[in-house]
Amino acid sequence: MRVNDLMTTEVLTVRPNTQLKDAAQLLAEHRISGLPVVNDNGRVLGVLSEGDILYKETGTSDKPGFFERLLSGPPTGFELKLAARTVGEAMSAPAVTIGATRPVTVAATTMIDEGVNRLPVVDDEDRLIGIVTRADLVRAFVRSDAEIEHEIREDVIRRKLWLEPDLLGVEVVGGDVRLSGEVETRTDAEMLPTFVQRVPGVVAVLSKLRWREENGRPAAARH
Repeated sequence: MRVNDLMTTEVLTVRPNTQLKDAAQLLAEHRISGLPVVNDNGRVLGVLSEGDILYKETGTSDKPGFFERLLSGPPTGFELKLAARTVGEAMSAPAVTIGATRPVTVAATTMIDEGVNRLPVVDDEDRLIGIVTRADLVRAFVRSDAEIEHEIREDVIRRKLWLEPDLLGVEVVGGDVRLSGEVETRTDAEMLPTFVQRVPGVVAVLSKLRWREENGRPAAARH
């Protein structure tokens, strides 16, 4: 399963010069937690999240005097967000984005590693074409056993490993996958469970695969 199978293509966006108050109103009205920030050509410049706006809720400290500002260093990110009036001043940039054809597992890993709840989906020129959220990934995880089995047979066994799926046993019950049958090499027998584990909705994999030894005697793969 790839990002374009899950992403939303009708995406609400804002421009860098949008007033922060107006952007906050959009978030509240549409009950969303973030907005991609794009330029006039649709290229993603950053993301404005609820967290970026919450900086304003912390309040402002007294403005320092001339000599205090002269002796202090450049404004910190916190100070810049605190003083922000427009989306461009408050947004998180550069945006963490993903391509439409990337696997869903890459999207999930990116969200966890980067600590973000959404990923703008972009084309080869960084123009926005959709968005994928954590909620989308959760919905992918609760797919039916039949959908999971189909992806294992067609996308993993046939397309990734170039094996004939009808020659192997694939049983999916409640997200638990049992693999059986015989493959050509030990490498195939070890790679297949690894790829299957990455399929959205798979809870666990039990492999009973066997492979053909060079001397013609089969041996069991252990996982």
